[in-house]
Amino acid sequence: MSKDQIKHLINRRLPEGGLVETALKGVQLFRVTDPVPCVPAVYEPTVVAIVGGTKEAVLHGEHHVYDSSRYLLCPMTLPVEAGAPAASRDTPLLGVVISLEPRMMRELAMEIEAAAGGHRTSRGATPQALALASWDVGFTQALLRLLELLDNPVDTAVLGPGRLRELCYAVLMGEAGATARRAFGVGNEIARTIDYLSSHLGEPVTIDDMAEQVGMSRAVFHRRFKEATTMSPIQFVKSMRLNNAAMKIAEGKSVTEAAWDVGYTSTSQFSREFKRMYGQSPRQWSHAAVAPSRLM
Repeated sequence: MSKDQIKHLINRRLPEGGLVETALKGVQLFRVTDPVPCVPAVYEPTVVAIVGGTKEAVLHGEHHVYDSSRYLLCPMTLPVEAGAPAASRDTPLLGVVISLEPRMMRELAMEIEAAAGGHRTSRGATPQALALASWDVGFTQALLRLLELLDNPVDTAVLGPGRLRELCYAVLMGEAGATARRAFGVGNEIARTIDYLSSHLGEPVTIDDMAEQVGMSRAVFHRRFKEATTMSPIQFVKSMRLNNAAMKIAEGKSVTEAAWDVGYTSTSQFSREFKRMYGQSPRQWSHAAVAPSRLM
């Protein structure tokens, strides 16, 4: 019943296709009424809950398809391809995106570990890149309570942060909780490295630099990073740069500007690597691409 209520709340606020920011920072509602092919995107730490239709995220060739039976947890910044190929006016993609504030997630993860005497968190385990989790009672009720606030600006302002914290707690305690706790709790070196890389894409970076930053040997860091993201550190950096560049080109930037923005000093090298990854040259992509929604 609660899931039907959530669907009703979203339908009422978003009768037509689109992505809207709510009055509660970090919470967005979306309706997609046309098919959207999987296109390059960069996911930030996020929970995506679907109440209608099917969505897809592809990470390094691995497809994650989810609908109203499972929500998606992305605990770290990742280069993906994402879309809704099956969306239509008759069967729209309908749902909510909740940005995860790292500081809140870290505090909650550590509080949970402390309260559980250190038994709930697997120290040394590596967080998964993406996780799917069943809608349990805690998550469903927390999401409903969060969205119910949106009808009243005072409730949203006063109670919103607490309801967001409640939802984050439900995620940490749910089916994807182990992944979330490992990413945000003790032993989150890989997630912290990814945060750093995401904000320094235009700068030269080596595996030795990354390993030294988190106090690991090169070999251990390489293994842990690949376990977490399914990619080697160098593959990850390249995918992040190319995905960001593809999004910039789709939004109207020139190929040269996009290449320079993400750290390429050679446009010919950029064009070669871009075509190898996406099967099109940057210029072909610029003519064919439609600016991707932030949702995708």
